[in-house]
Amino acid sequence: MALPAAAASLGTNSRAAIPADVQQVISADYRAMRNSETAMALKQRVLPENLKQFETSLRALGISPERDMEQLTFAAYRPTSAKGLRSVGIATGTFQTKQILAKLRAKKIRGEKYRRSFIYPSGAGLLFTFLDENTMLFGENAAVKDAIDARDGEIQNLNSNSQMTEMISAVESGPVWSVLDQLGTQNMMRSALGDAAGLADYDAVKKRLVASRYTVDFSRGVNFDLDVVTSDTMTAATLSSLIKAGMMYRKMNSTPIEKAALESMSVDSNSGRLSMHFKSDDKKFQSLMQSDLFAAVSR
Repeated sequence: MALPAAAASLGTNSRAAIPADVQQVISADYRAMRNSETAMALKQRVLPENLKQFETSLRALGISPERDMEQLTFAAYRPTSAKGLRSVGIATGTFQTKQILAKLRAKKIRGEKYRRSFIYPSGAGLLFTFLDENTMLFGENAAVKDAIDARDGEIQNLNSNSQMTEMISAVESGPVWSVLDQLGTQNMMRSALGDAAGLADYDAVKKRLVASRYTVDFSRGVNFDLDVVTSDTMTAATLSSLIKAGMMYRKMNSTPIEKAALESMSVDSNSGRLSMHFKSDDKKFQSLMQSDLFAAVSR
């Protein structure tokens, strides 16, 4: 039975709270996922342990992630004040904010005031605050404060990053979607290529990768579509050849389940863009999730 059309587009407050120098944004429509056994199995398989604990802490506050959350978004970004990456999460839904704050006060939990916001401990090693009655921001202390700074105009936010906002506009109607900048795309493709990334051609190609985006749809089996934007037609064609070589190499050392998954994947290039498509039924995909190949790709 087909699911109703659902869009996990980013709201105004969510966009404003994501710092501009973002490497990856990934967003999931919980309304679509909770109606799919495969989607929920995937979520359980790839969700980091601290986020599972965060969901537990939400339940202690009277929030049911399955019932009350509509969209969950994560952004990995480069902070202006430190090296490396930080990540922030944004959840939207129906949260009964006044009741939640009353429960915190009853437990004598006081929030830290930061600019116009109060930041509260979640009990799972993460902090959270409300951007509005329907939008919850969470993450480690520094990341939450970076996001508040972005929202308040102290640092630039996602709206000033035209390349990433254009990439988002192309995919955000999907139930699960993600966009990556140049460095994120280089890292993702190196992981996806495996041993094929050691070929000399990849070192020349990776510098001409611009960005990438993907969507996952669970309405009729599992459909995964990835587009990698490159600087020219030749780069896209070379990358296509490298991926096909990597797939052939993996087939020689794969299990029957993994081999069937690789045979369900198509790769093509056109006008400077590489396109990959994967389609599987629910049963095959859930079997694939138990394989070493899936563990390597989803790590």
